[in-house]
Amino acid sequence: MKLSKIITSTLNDREISGITCDSRKVKPGWLFACINGPERDGHDYAKSAVENGAAAVLCEKDLGLDCQILVENTKHTYSKICEKWYKDAAKKLKIIGVTGTNGKTSITYLVKNMLESLGHKCGLIGTIQNICGSQVFEAKNTTPSIEDLHYYFSQMVKEGCDYCVMEVSSHALDQERVYGIEFETAIFTNLTQDHLDYHKTMENYLAAKKKLFYNCKNAVINLDDQYSQKLMNGLKCNILTYSITSNQADYQAKNIRYHSFGNDFEFLDNNELCRVKLKIPGKFSIYNALAVAVCGITLGFKAFEVANSLSKADGIKGRAEIVPIDTDYTVIIDYAHTPDGLANILCTFKDCPKNRLVVLFGCGGDRDKTKRPIMGEIAVRLADFVIVTSDNPRTEDPGEIIKDILAGMKKTTTPYKVIENRKDAIKYALKTAQADDIIVLAGKGHETYQILNTGKIHFDEREVIKECIKEL
Repeated sequence: MKLSKIITSTLNDREISGITCDSRKVKPGWLFACINGPERDGHDYAKSAVENGAAAVLCEKDLGLDCQILVENTKHTYSKICEKWYKDAAKKLKIIGVTGTNGKTSITYLVKNMLESLGHKCGLIGTIQNICGSQVFEAKNTTPSIEDLHYYFSQMVKEGCDYCVMEVSSHALDQERVYGIEFETAIFTNLTQDHLDYHKTMENYLAAKKKLFYNCKNAVINLDDQYSQKLMNGLKCNILTYSITSNQADYQAKNIRYHSFGNDFEFLDNNELCRVKLKIPGKFSIYNALAVAVCGITLGFKAFEVANSLSKADGIKGRAEIVPIDTDYTVIIDYAHTPDGLANILCTFKDCPKNRLVVLFGCGGDRDKTKRPIMGEIAVRLADFVIVTSDNPRTEDPGEIIKDILAGMKKTTTPYKVIENRKDAIKYALKTAQADDIIVLAGKGHETYQILNTGKIHFDEREVIKECIKEL
């Protein structure tokens, strides 16, 4: 492709055979974009890219290269280049973005399920995987890099998708990975403590999330969240709110009935009463389902249609997932890895008929340390027995992470045990399980690996449970 097809410059006649912002991927004839990231500045790798055969280098400062293209903002320009390189695929899709601390993954899968039950083909981008019709790609980040994102859009168009639903992380918004993408509808779930190692303050965290709503037609906002008013201030898009507690919301879940196997509730739309019978337990699931219902309405579907589709939806891997085992106790796998997420999953099962509520959890290394004692306090306050273990320690000493967690458990009378090795901890939980216990394994969810200081290892809690049950 001629360079002039994707950007106007003095190098217009050059032939470009690929684009990237990763100097290691550069091949002869490629365009390399110097992106200034949170850890590295792409300008430092421009010479390396040229040595690898780059035909053009997109940069913000004069590097003295014959093939350089100087622009004011490489992120913004590169986003436009990616869009043109992939033949404006993003503009051929109705894109729904979901942001918030918790609930993003569940909502994206529920939206995809809803749209497909209503006769549409929907791609998905998120934490678990990226689905482009029949093609499934491994997810490296919740929201992919700029070029990967536009590549996925192009594959969705090729596969006949007319919609895409995607998780949009605060990191991606802050780093402008979704710059220039027009969202049909954007959903805000909630904002609770997470990623403060990156954002430093909750105000910065909120500001990053708010960027999604500057480029959308419709905003669907959880009015019950304490940050909702700040989020809505100054927005120019169409705003619809949802709530469980407030009559001020445009849509409110009423006549809620909670069950250990799911929930059901009603909501009103234009004097039409719609009932949703959800197969996913927990109060947080009602928030998720209500957000999806309102999203469907912004897309032009009838309220009863979205309610019916939600009633048919199955559970999501790693989200309040009940493990199928033939025992007299129940094991739940959930991705809860934030204070709010842990509180939500424990509250879901706290009032269910049971003997004990047992929780096994740890905290990730190289991440926000301030949430560790908070999660420890939540665990001993809401559970009957707590097992503190390792999660993804990464480069940190697992024992030091556990010490941070235990700092929040000093005043407790709730019994707890520390077992650093997660596999051993799960074995202990199952070996000491009592009849009618509910055991929650929190933190890993859909993940089938563990990240240690020696690297990533295979670790699927479902396999560990199956192995332990066989041994017992």
